[in-house]
Amino acid sequence: MIKNFRTLLNWGVALVTATAATVTIGATTGGPPNPLPADPPTRPTAGQEKEPQSDSRAAERRQIATSTLDGDAKFTLTALRSQTDPLAASVRLQVFTFENGVWRESDRALVGEADAWFWFPLTGRHAVCEFSTAGTEPAPVAVSLLITPSIGCSPTEDFRIENGQIIPA
Repeated sequence: MIKNFRTLLNWGVALVTATAATVTIGATTGGPPNPLPADPPTRPTAGQEKEPQSDSRAAERRQIATSTLDGDAKFTLTALRSQTDPLAASVRLQVFTFENGVWRESDRALVGEADAWFWFPLTGRHAVCEFSTAGTEPAPVAVSLLITPSIGCSPTEDFRIENGQIIPA
């Protein structure tokens, strides 16, 4: 009986060790990427829908796409997790210009409405269905994002960038 108990005890310890190793490996290799550093403080943009209000908690944000054109213009899409609903998110389009060796934000706008997206599909694989930019003046920007895997992609939302300012098309 003691021999069988020791065998079971050894097997149980091995099982716990294997389970812990599996969890560690899964946490190391799977899951969403680490969030990027926080963006600079928000500022209101004339003519654009206001971004979601933030409270004392820091909003979770994740950059989901970026495009740089000729080293002097950069466009980013950032997912902003809702402060009121942990499953909801907003998407922000930002325009940066390269001036005096530094990227400076020239404008920002929401893609769709505030908290109208789902956080997990938006920050997972294949979240960006379309993000096209061009270096012409005005610069066209087209954005389509995954609503959910079963629903598919959103209709394309078009913008144009004139002198660093976002204008909904």
